[in-house]
Amino acid sequence: MPNKPRAGAIRKHKKGPSAGTGGLGRKALEGRGPTPKAEDRPYHKAYKAKQAAQRRTGTSGRGAGGNSLHTRTRRDKAEEMVTGRNAVLEALQAAVPARTLYVAVRIESDDRVRDILKLAAEQSVPVLQVHKTELDRLTLDAVHQGVALQIPPYEYGDAVELGRHLADQWDKGYLRTAPLIVALDGVTDPRNLGAIIRSVAAFGGHGVVIPERRTATMTATAWKTSAGAAVRVPVNRAANLNRTLDGYRKLGIRVIGLDGDGEISLPALDAGEEPLCVVVGSEGKGLSRLTRQTCDAIVSIPIDAATESLNASMAVGICLYEVARSRPTA
Repeated sequence: MPNKPRAGAIRKHKKGPSAGTGGLGRKALEGRGPTPKAEDRPYHKAYKAKQAAQRRTGTSGRGAGGNSLHTRTRRDKAEEMVTGRNAVLEALQAAVPARTLYVAVRIESDDRVRDILKLAAEQSVPVLQVHKTELDRLTLDAVHQGVALQIPPYEYGDAVELGRHLADQWDKGYLRTAPLIVALDGVTDPRNLGAIIRSVAAFGGHGVVIPERRTATMTATAWKTSAGAAVRVPVNRAANLNRTLDGYRKLGIRVIGLDGDGEISLPALDAGEEPLCVVVGSEGKGLSRLTRQTCDAIVSIPIDAATESLNASMAVGICLYEVARSRPTA
């Protein structure tokens, strides 16, 4: 019986030259360049982690215990999420208005969690238990430590209507003291906003005005810094700050601006018994040019030459104290 050839022993191609690839084979060997980093490959977990980190905005330094206030803004509903046990506890202690408290299922309880749940019950804040994955989604992957507090958007009043209402109430004799308003021009730190609201409440002010853009807003940080004063002092928005201030002047409300190079020194200011609007600018840039032109007077606070400027909230507090001191008590 003749032997069968073993598999693979038969030459399938004829001898001799074959057609070339025209250089395509060499190009194929060149490859596609260096391998992208893991964080740049969409299918890699490092890419997802990078995207989550880029979505996180407004974060402050966090310690191992979550000691700082970390907030997230829900883009779809313009609601703020306060995350982390310390931050949530501080927000509830400051009586920041809250819509919902989210607590992770099977959370490891400690004194902070127990205090959070106790305060939520006392303030009638609804508590929802959710799985960690859902809490990650709600907080956009922020470090939440199993708890998150949903803050509803602040309902701003209209700055023009505030001036009209106060002027009308004053003319009719319904107010015991003359209208006192504080307007912010370029103040972007919510802690300054909260502290200014607190000063306005302390010295008998009637409202705070902020522009619609490039300004601090009523975040959880502002609520907390106001120490509860934001409940009593309304914050109002102006579509155009300078037009609003000009409207105040036409209503009989005197508009003064605080600036380091003002022509009137604060001790020499005669606030008198008249409606007043105090405008304060940012610590770095001060009042804008148009705002300075709109004001009836620019007032400076005398300070030591070694100090360049005062914090916006501090300047407002000093000014309001002088105004209150110069006015007759109700």
